[in-house]
Amino acid sequence: MPDGAAAAGDDPAAEDAVGVAQNIAEHVERADGAQVPGAGETRLTPRQRVIVGVTFFSMFFGAGNLIFPPYLGALAGDRTALGMLGFVVSAVGLPILGVIVVARAGGFSNLSARVSRRFALVLGVAIMLTIGPLFAIPRTASTSFEMAVAPFAGDRLGAAQLIYSIVFFALAWLVAQRPDRLSQVLGKVMGPLLLAMIAILFVTCLCVHHPPFAAPSGSYAHGQFIRGLLDGYQTMDLLAGLYFGIVISANIGAMGVRDERGNRRETGLGGLFTGVMLVVIYAMLGFVGAVSGSWRGIDGARDTGATVLTNLTEQVFGHGGTVFVGVIFVVACFNVCAGLISTCSSYFHKQFPRTLSYRAWTLVFALVALLIANIGLSAIINLSVPVLEALYPIAIVLVVLSLFDAVFTSRFPAVYFWTVLLTAIDSVAEGVVGLVAAFGGRWTWLETVCGWMPLNGLAFGWLVPAGLGVVIGVVVSLTRRRRRA
Repeated sequence: MPDGAAAAGDDPAAEDAVGVAQNIAEHVERADGAQVPGAGETRLTPRQRVIVGVTFFSMFFGAGNLIFPPYLGALAGDRTALGMLGFVVSAVGLPILGVIVVARAGGFSNLSARVSRRFALVLGVAIMLTIGPLFAIPRTASTSFEMAVAPFAGDRLGAAQLIYSIVFFALAWLVAQRPDRLSQVLGKVMGPLLLAMIAILFVTCLCVHHPPFAAPSGSYAHGQFIRGLLDGYQTMDLLAGLYFGIVISANIGAMGVRDERGNRRETGLGGLFTGVMLVVIYAMLGFVGAVSGSWRGIDGARDTGATVLTNLTEQVFGHGGTVFVGVIFVVACFNVCAGLISTCSSYFHKQFPRTLSYRAWTLVFALVALLIANIGLSAIINLSVPVLEALYPIAIVLVVLSLFDAVFTSRFPAVYFWTVLLTAIDSVAEGVVGLVAAFGGRWTWLETVCGWMPLNGLAFGWLVPAGLGVVIGVVVSLTRRRRRA
C-alpha cells in the first residue's frame, strides 16, 4: 500500500477512488512492462487502451453476465438474435453510457447531486445494497454452487449449499481485507481465463452437431426484444457502471492523460472497447444457450442460466467438462464477491465513518450475504427483479439527462428534480407491486393505478412521467428566472 494509506491506519477504506485507481494502473503497468506516458501526452498507446478495456471488462463481467445470456438463448430458441438485441441495449449500451457520463461529471455523487444532496445519498445507499449484500454478492455464491457443487451433491443440496456458502464467504471476507491484491488477479488472470472458457464452449457448439433450435418458450414465447431488454437489467451493470466511470477515468489519468478533454476521449474509447467485448461474449453465450436448449429444454420458472450451461457441458464434455466449467465459475464468482464486499464496505465506511470500521462493514455484509445466498439462485433473481425495476428507470433518466447537461444545468436546472421525482414515483410503485407478488401477495389497487400509465404493459410506464417531469422542470426553471429578473 502507499505510504498515505499506511498513515491512515492501514485501512483500505481510507483511500479514495482516485488513489485506488492509480494503484491499479501502476500495478498493471509494472506487470506488463509498459511505460507511463509523460504528463504532456494526451493519448494512450494502443497497448494501454487494451489494458484499460480488459481490466474493466473483468470488473463488469460477473455471475449475472455469465448466467443470463445462456438463459435467454435456451428460452428464445430460434428468436435468440431478437432477444439478444434487447439484452445488449440494456446490458451494454446503458452501462457504457453510464461510465462516460459519470466520468464527465466527476463521480456519481456529483451527478446525482444535481437532483439534491440527500437524494444522492439515498440513491447511492440503495444501489450499493443492490449490487452488494442483498443481491449481487449472494448471487456469486449461489451461482458458483449451482455450477460446481449442485450437480454432485445428490439429495443433500441444502446442507451442501450451507457448508459451501460458509467457506466461500469466509475466504472472500479474508481477501476483502486487502482489496489492492485482488485487482491483478481479476484483471490479469480471471478475465482472460473466462474469455478462453467461453471461446471453448462457443467453438465446441459450432463444431458439434446439434438439433434445430427450439421454438421460443416461457417468458420469451412473445416479445423477445422487450423481454431481453428487461433481463439485461439483471446484470446490474448500469448500476455498477455509475461507480466504475470515475475509476476508469482515474486509471486513464494515472497513465498520463490528465487533461480533461483527452481523459474524456480515452474514457469513451475504453468504454467502447469494453462494450464491443461484452457484445461479442454475450452473442457467444446466447448461441451456447440456444444450442443447450435444443438438446434439453428448461423450466423458465425454476431453472437458470447456470442450469443451461450445466446441461450443455454434460451433453458435450460429460462430467469432466462440468467440473472444469464449475471451477471457472467458482474462481470468477469468488473474485467478484471479494471485490463487491470491498467496494460496498468502503462506500459505507466513507459515508458513515462514525458507525462501523471498514473491517466491521465487511463482516456485516459477508454475514448478510451468507444468509441470503441460501434461499437459492432462482429466489434471489425473483426478488431482485422488482428492486431493479424500481432503480433502473431512475438511473436511466439520470444518464440521459446528463447527455444534455449543458442545456439543463445552465438553463433548466429544475428538470433534474422533477424528472427524477416523477420517474421514481412510477418505478418505485411498480417495484413494490413486483416485490409483493414475489412474496405471494397482491396489491390490486396499486396494480390498477400503475396500469393506467401508457406503455405499462411493456414495462415502460415510467416514460410518460419522465417526459412530464421534463416539461414541469422547464416551466419551473423559466418561472424562477422571471421572478429573479
